[in-house]
Amino acid sequence: MCAMVKNRSGLTVTTSSPTAADSYHEGLDLVLSQNYGPEEKLQAAIAADDGFAMAHVVLAYILHLQQNVPAAREMAGKGVELAAGCSREERQIATIMHCFTHGKGTEAIGLVHEHLNDFPTDTLAMRVAQRLYMLGCFGAGVPDFPNHLMAMMNKVAPVNGDDWAFLGQYAFAHHETNQPEKAMDLATRSLEGNPLNAVACHSVTHSYFEQGDALNGGRWLADWLDGFDRRASYNTHLSWHLALFELAQGRYSQALDLYETHIRPGVQARNLANLQDAASLMWRLQVYSGEEPGKPWDEVRELALPAATGPGAAFRDCHAALAFAGAGDADATQQLVDRLTAQGETGDDLSREMSLPIALGAAAFAAGDYDEAANLMAPTYPVLARIGGSHAQREVFEDTLLEAYVRAGRYDEAKGMLDERLSRRSSVRDTYWMGRLEAEAVQGNPDASRRLLAQARAAWAPTADQAAAELQRLAASVDCG
Repeated sequence: MCAMVKNRSGLTVTTSSPTAADSYHEGLDLVLSQNYGPEEKLQAAIAADDGFAMAHVVLAYILHLQQNVPAAREMAGKGVELAAGCSREERQIATIMHCFTHGKGTEAIGLVHEHLNDFPTDTLAMRVAQRLYMLGCFGAGVPDFPNHLMAMMNKVAPVNGDDWAFLGQYAFAHHETNQPEKAMDLATRSLEGNPLNAVACHSVTHSYFEQGDALNGGRWLADWLDGFDRRASYNTHLSWHLALFELAQGRYSQALDLYETHIRPGVQARNLANLQDAASLMWRLQVYSGEEPGKPWDEVRELALPAATGPGAAFRDCHAALAFAGAGDADATQQLVDRLTAQGETGDDLSREMSLPIALGAAAFAAGDYDEAANLMAPTYPVLARIGGSHAQREVFEDTLLEAYVRAGRYDEAKGMLDERLSRRSSVRDTYWMGRLEAEAVQGNPDASRRLLAQARAAWAPTADQAAAELQRLAASVDCG
């Protein structure tokens, strides 16, 4: 005999077993906090009640994150089947998960918004919506998706109060709409409710990043990670953030150490972050230093190979392009370009207007054709949010365009980007870039260049890896000046 019980958010779950209900609630909280072990809890719930629809639904979500798409779709189908005799909220979230796992992003996002009108405390539905927005999984990409996400979260905020799972996700919407201080406040409150909520940790990290505070952000994140179960798949992404803080301080060796121990393909269970985090960090190392990143590209390229011929999210495709270009794999690049071109010719505006020029631009940059790289990527810059991801993740494409401008001698365009970025937050690397512009531009300002280069060198001096190529070039520029 089945009974309807309420979960922590006040939503109905239907199960015949109190043991199954307890395991499910524990597993759901592990999912919502991005911690280790939710699949074991959900499998235990199913073992106690094999007709438990919601346990199948949440497990489908986990399998999809692990890139086990066939199993995720099978599990989601089972969830829909089992939910037929359950409550309306269970039937609706089961249908949403089925659409999510079957690549029906446009349908899924519409259903999420309808579902939240009726059940505004469903944090799992909010999480699905955030994934869809961030991966560019529907329509032609939404240039202002952070504002759409914020509107959705604002609408349900009054009834969610101080729920730690909600606050962590609400914080994300704030830093992605240029409100890092408010995001920090919300994320801190979330951590008070659940100190191990990695989603809230993530938003604290983003808040430091968006304010240009790499020193304190790195210290805070390193300390928090000391108490985090490193077996959790989210460890890859949080370690990537820590590596960005290290790079922002010119600490190449420390960033490479993090790559080797926590980000490099094969060191952790396969998940959606493996490709994007590995590819973007390796690409950054190469762009900033002007040299090979010091780790092999081939294993990152292997992760990206399914994108060469298989359709997927725009966010994945753009990072696959970095992997192919970095590895010098012209064949895989051409396959990706051919696929994106064909998709564009059949009406896929996102492929034609965003993924394709980014892929071609990355290939041109790797080949040393910086003017062509800039021409291809410049139109994507104002609307980069269309490919999904967070601002911190999309910044790798900004940096590529910026460096292409500098190497192509297009200093006015580079200066326009730098002025806008430095108006939002401080950055030692952007200060160094600005100093390079003033030194190299025909109408440059030698005095300003010397001042900016010295400022960058002084800011990096206490902790930077002085043997790194970027730091060596900076030192030479200051000494020559």
